[in-house]
Amino acid sequence: MTDDRMADIYAAVRLGGVNRETARQALRMLWDQLGTDGEPLHRSVVAHHLADLQDTAEGALLWDTRALDSAFVPGIPLGDGLLGFLPSLYLSLADSHRLVGDFDVARMQLALARGHASVLADDAYGRVIRAGVDHVATLLAAESTDRVAC
Repeated sequence: MTDDRMADIYAAVRLGGVNRETARQALRMLWDQLGTDGEPLHRSVVAHHLADLQDTAEGALLWDTRALDSAFVPGIPLGDGLLGFLPSLYLSLADSHRLVGDFDVARMQLALARGHASVLADDAYGRVIRAGVDHVATLLAAESTDRVAC
């Protein structure tokens, strides 16, 4: 069975490689369509990718926070998709806190990313997230607020 909403989300994400503003608009439209009662995984994925498309560290932090908050809905258990996504959500939030100079919170979020990394498979995605954790840890050790590719 296919997830049409997820297909819509990833189509919007792919627009980011062509036109960031168009991708932002498409993802914001999806965010609005999902509303507060939308599927937690869908809301988290949309917000996570909107964070990547922000022009400021503060904007990215806002959307990374929304992405993580969207994962946790009272009374709804985390599905496998969200469990596997948590390391990435915490990693992104750690990096956003680092970018705004909030190093203590960034370290805490990075520790959560590491703690959740055990759910990741030893595949390309898992290796990318683990490498990202190591990269952000290095940047945090230097207390860098520079924007760099992770």
